[in-house]
Amino acid sequence: MAEKKTAPSPSPSQDLTLGKVRDALIRQEDSIVFALIERAKFPLNAPVYDPSFFPQFGGRSLAEAYASEAEALQAKVGRYQNPEEVPFFPDDLSVPSIIPYNFPQVFHPASASVNVNDAIWSMYFNELLPLITVKGDDGNYASTAAADLMCLQALSRRIHYGKFVAEVKFRDAPQDYTKAIQAKDTDTLMKMLTFATVEEMVKRRVKKKAMVFSRNVTLEDKNCDVEVECKVDPSVVSRLYEQWVMPLTKDVEVQYLLRRLD
Repeated sequence: MAEKKTAPSPSPSQDLTLGKVRDALIRQEDSIVFALIERAKFPLNAPVYDPSFFPQFGGRSLAEAYASEAEALQAKVGRYQNPEEVPFFPDDLSVPSIIPYNFPQVFHPASASVNVNDAIWSMYFNELLPLITVKGDDGNYASTAAADLMCLQALSRRIHYGKFVAEVKFRDAPQDYTKAIQAKDTDTLMKMLTFATVEEMVKRRVKKKAMVFSRNVTLEDKNCDVEVECKVDPSVVSRLYEQWVMPLTKDVEVQYLLRRLD
């Protein structure tokens, strides 16, 4: 019987640069804004989040059941082999049925498992969703759950990209980070990872993107900077980044770095 061959282990990626990471984060802003616009076209549709409304899901809400089943299917075709993707229901994932792609090994193995999706889930449904939807029920429950998952996955990808940020910053200045990591000094690490001017620029940029992307475009438009009614309130998108996305991203970075020397 022939010996079974296995794919070679991926070697650590040497192509990771802060510029490439920054470009990816900027592109992900677009994904988040468009996902929010898609969700905002439906009202709140509260039954989607009521575990008692659909008893066939065994105590889960439609939002939970839809996300879990969708992730299981996506896992089957290899979505979570990509280090950029972090599942919300890791215990429910299917075994991939396709030949795995040989993604570059970017993360330090002990740090790769950092996952703040519980915090993202809670933030999205308890804090953000009421800010981007109006009260009401139009019966589009499946489409609402699908739009929710699109938002959740876009936010999760952006926030967990903090692992890429942390890795590239550590590689650029290992001596600067090692001392704080060895001392488990989370405050110092947080200060090293915080750049107020950059964060302010990000908030302004996502606000402008929301203003441009979520307006009704006509041929008579002259100035995209003029305040008009938007499908998603640009100030809410700015607040999303200031209050949740950037702090959670830095939490991911700190958690990653604390395990980086393990």
